[in-house]
Order: sequence, then structure tokens, then C-alpha cells
Amino acid sequence: MNKFKINNTDLEVSRINFGGNVFGWTLNEKQSFAIADQFTEAGFNFFDTADTYPWWVNGTGGLSESILGKWMKERKNRDKIVLATKVGSETQEHGFDISRKHILQSVDESLQRLQTDYIDLYYTHFDDKVTPVEETLETYQEIIKAGKVRYIAASNISPERLQQSFEAADKNGLPKYVALQPHYNLIDREQYETQYAPLAELYNLAVFPYWSLASGFLTGKYRSEADLSKSQRGGGVKHYLNENGLAILDALDKVAGKHNSSPATVALAWLLAQPHIGAPIVSATNNKQLEDLIAAPQLHLDQEDLDVLKINL
Repeated sequence: MNKFKINNTDLEVSRINFGGNVFGWTLNEKQSFAIADQFTEAGFNFFDTADTYPWWVNGTGGLSESILGKWMKERKNRDKIVLATKVGSETQEHGFDISRKHILQSVDESLQRLQTDYIDLYYTHFDDKVTPVEETLETYQEIIKAGKVRYIAASNISPERLQQSFEAADKNGLPKYVALQPHYNLIDREQYETQYAPLAELYNLAVFPYWSLASGFLTGKYRSEADLSKSQRGGGVKHYLNENGLAILDALDKVAGKHNSSPATVALAWLLAQPHIGAPIVSATNNKQLEDLIAAPQLHLDQEDLDVLKINL
């Protein structure tokens, strides 16, 4: 299995990052264990979750981490897993928060749910836009020194605050983010490519995109409004059902046909062909979906394929 080494770390991760937002949401514990088993048995080792997943189900979150923690304990495989979780998101109980108090409380709660002594990659999930970046980084330094976290990363943070974080880290000798988790996929490209890709280049960041399949739209499952009822996520893709979105699906179909593959596999292979992309974050709820995802690192798109997929530029 080809692995990707995260810059400025000793972490080697598989080229697909399994998104644990489905644990405790669209998958129950037994189903979550089965899909995690299939993922690791195929040679993959990278799991992404958050302290608040799935807060939209129970108001507080925590279910995803608890399921993943129980799975790792039962499988006795913590040492083989690269584990990413996050802090700072809102729930029904509190708003976005990356203050020292909230991080110190949240990291301990995450470790307890995950049944582990350490987190490999700890993300600023959402920026509260008020906590000084120095306070957040100083707190990360504290929990890194305590052995609770190995490395830190950033997700939903503005380009300005991301830059401020690196400047503060340089000035004060604080930990630096080693990875970025942006919203990026074949159809949603402009914000990442114009605002964040230059920063990934500047700071040598590994990039792990979320919504890598545009909430399932890039699988080709949704091609008309009648298709939106096919899953709980269907309503979230309605805005893609336009001329541009359907043209992208046609392009995916063309490339998938050429390689005897699927639109989902091609869409992820396209991401993997982009600079700095380490491992797209993506979820699956059944074996067939997972097979399409884990096939992506083995699909190498040629220039003709990439040209076909440039349709939305």
C-alpha cells in the first residue's frame, strides 16, 4: 500500500482518509465496525473524526469517537492507526470555541472516548474568530508536551488567521500546523485553489480535503431532483443539479468508462493528482461504496483524462 508522509512529521498515512462522521449517524456501531474492518483489511490506516460528530443527531456529538475508540480497543490495533480528530466545532450546547479552557477540556474528553493516550493529528475544526491565535497555539503546545497530541492541523480557518498562526508560531516558538483540511473537490474548486493552495505551497502543508465527493454528487447517484430522496444527504446536493454539475458528471462518466471504473473513483483520483493532496476524506456506508473509494489510489489519470475533467474551469 502506497503511503503519504505528512511533511514535518513521522506520520505515514494511506492515500484515502476514512471520514468518521457517519459513525453513529448513518451507520450504527456494528455497521461501523464492519466498514472499519474492511478499510483496514485493504491496507488503509487513516481515520478522521471530530469531538462533535454527529452533534446533529444527538445535540452534543461524541458518538463517532466512542465507536472508533471501542473498535480500536476490540481490534487491539491502535498502534497501526493514524488517528485524526478535531476541536472547536459548535453543538447545541456551545458555539465555536478554540479557547484554552475549551481545548483542555475537549482533548481529555476525546482521549477518553477514543480510549487512547494520544491523538496523532489534532485539528482546529472551526475558528471562533475571537480567541487570539497565540492562545490556541500555546494550548496546543501544552497538550503536545503532555503527550496527548502529536501534531496539529487546521480546517475551517480563514487564510488571514492561518497566516497569523504561522507568524505567531515563528515569533514565539509555538507548534505549527502540518496539514490543512479544506472544502475541495472536482466541482468546488475556486476558494481552495485561489485562497488556500498558495498557503499550502508556502507552508509546505499536507492537504486532506473534506466533501471530496461533494456530498455524494460526484458518485453520479444524483442526476435529477427525483434522485434526491435516495439518501439522507440528497437534499444537500440539489444546488449541483445545473448545467455545470451535469457536465462534470458527463466528464466523469467518460473517464470512468475509459478505465472501467466508477465516477467516485475517478473524482478521487483527480484529487490525488493535484499538488499537495495527501488523502481525500471520504465516507462509505456499504461495501460497494468503500470498494470504489479504495480503488482511487490505484487509478492513475493521464493528461487526456485530466483535460476532460477540466470542464468546470
